Amino acid sequence: MIVIDRERLAELPLLTLAAPAIRDAYIAVTDGRANLPPVGYLPLPGRNADCHIKYGYIEGDPIFVVKIASGFYDNPAKGLPSSTGMMVAVSTETGDVVAVLDDKGLLTDLRTGLGGAIATTALWRKDAGSIGIVGAGTQARIQIRALASLSNRPLRFTVWGRSMERANAVLADLADLGLPIAATTDLEALCRQSDAIVTTTPSKKPLIRSAWIGPGTHITAMGADAPGKQELETALVARADRLFVDLAEQCLDHGEFSAAARAVVIQEERCVALGAVLSGAAEGRRSDNDITIADLTGIATQDTAIARTVLDELGLLGRSQGTTA
Repeated sequence: MIVIDRERLAELPLLTLAAPAIRDAYIAVTDGRANLPPVGYLPLPGRNADCHIKYGYIEGDPIFVVKIASGFYDNPAKGLPSSTGMMVAVSTETGDVVAVLDDKGLLTDLRTGLGGAIATTALWRKDAGSIGIVGAGTQARIQIRALASLSNRPLRFTVWGRSMERANAVLADLADLGLPIAATTDLEALCRQSDAIVTTTPSKKPLIRSAWIGPGTHITAMGADAPGKQELETALVARADRLFVDLAEQCLDHGEFSAAARAVVIQEERCVALGAVLSGAAEGRRSDNDITIADLTGIATQDTAIARTVLDELGLLGRSQGTTA
């Protein structure tokens, strides 16, 4: 069996290589190519942690993927990353295990970052330049790297953290980008000055108030991917002009939009699939004054897409036996 470790995966320029595949992963959900069983979810409330098991298939692909992804949210205080996991790539021809991607959460982090950047660049105003990042963890860093990689315009970032120490740590880690990035603990000011906002926290209560968001703002909500999480005030979701989802049944069940759905202030009919926007089958933003929100809970086609990209880059597609790579 081929086992590819995190160190080998980290050498690959996946924010560039995997972007087309992640984009197609969204479209596959809307054009009938995706097979997405329900997500397995294991809460560990006593540990402030959870685990997701995702698996799916894109018709025509040489592999399907089964992924285990855990979030242990007290880990940063221990000097450890909050996310970990692995992906198992299985041949769709023979059922053999092609490879175990022992990424310890890296591939999930990268595909999530790319997915958020793809949604943000598809839905922000054409003149958007000021980007607010809510959160100071791993995903905040990757969202900035992904947006810098995908955007064809100059961007200015502001990172909000619960402490200046944490926010400034993001700036230090991203110094190699040479981008204008500021740090703040004033979330209201960040929201009022940002053209687009990306939220990346595991918050269990709303952080962003409706009154802070002006016309024309786009929000990509990444953090609420399990029951009980919520980053946006329900009134803000209800007020938005356009709502977008990676997968409606997930978003309305346990994503950012779930609280608004339970309060019956939004219905599924208002939720537009991001894949349909990317393929041109549905409208995205309709005017520069629209408030738009994308709720991304993560879909298994993204895991298949990034795993396929890795195996293709390493020349391993079609092989089913081997050793550590």
